[in-house]
Amino acid sequence: MIGINPWLTAYIITLAGIVGAVFGSFLNCVAWRIVRKENPFRGRSHCTACGHSLGILDLFPIVSYLVLRGRCRYCKTKISPRYMITEGLMALAYAGIVWKYDISLQTVQYWILIGILLLISLIDLEIYEIPNKLLIAGIVCWVLFLPFFSDTLERVKWGLFGGIAIGGGILLFSLLMDQILKKESMGGGDIKLFFVLGLYLGPILGLFHLILSCFVGIFIVAVLKKNKIPFGPAMSIAAIITFICGTDVVQWYLGLFL
Repeated sequence: MIGINPWLTAYIITLAGIVGAVFGSFLNCVAWRIVRKENPFRGRSHCTACGHSLGILDLFPIVSYLVLRGRCRYCKTKISPRYMITEGLMALAYAGIVWKYDISLQTVQYWILIGILLLISLIDLEIYEIPNKLLIAGIVCWVLFLPFFSDTLERVKWGLFGGIAIGGGILLFSLLMDQILKKESMGGGDIKLFFVLGLYLGPILGLFHLILSCFVGIFIVAVLKKNKIPFGPAMSIAAIITFICGTDVVQWYLGLFL
């Protein structure tokens, strides 16, 4: 569908962005409730300061935040910009995936995975933990889609190779650094997330993702100006970039030597 007609292309990408923003808003609420041990799927959305239930006009992704100037309609408490930023990034991610993979099964799989990565990132930002349940959800997403691709065996072979090579390599490196530094150098959740993403990316793109994650992490440290940040968000952002343009960048780089 993408490329058949410029107006149709613009419509599809815009619609994908809206879907991404909506899911970003929903998953932001889910992450907030998970961190606070609340049922993520029960009860209406409410202001985190005054507890007032939010109305329909308060729930439009990005737009409501801008119209309300970043404050609660009811108690006027300042709302964290993380909500608008999350919705905007999800809109860009969903639109970028559709632009790259068109309306396809691959797009659906990556959309689901990106949702899981968003939850991981938001939770990791708050409590410096990556829940095992979300990592398992990422593996299940990879497994469930395998039978529907024409290259199932190739995906299994290179996926397992990528997951074990990248995840295992990072595990060995972190164990070595633990001995040198006499303290934990990397959280177990980060290592397991590298394994999960390796299943989707394989060894070559997995290595590209690993390098890119480090650069994204450095950028986040510079922007937030903190000595300690969770690595999950950097890995998630790097994964989305890799999904969209990783193959093109790797092919360009290899072309310099071939």
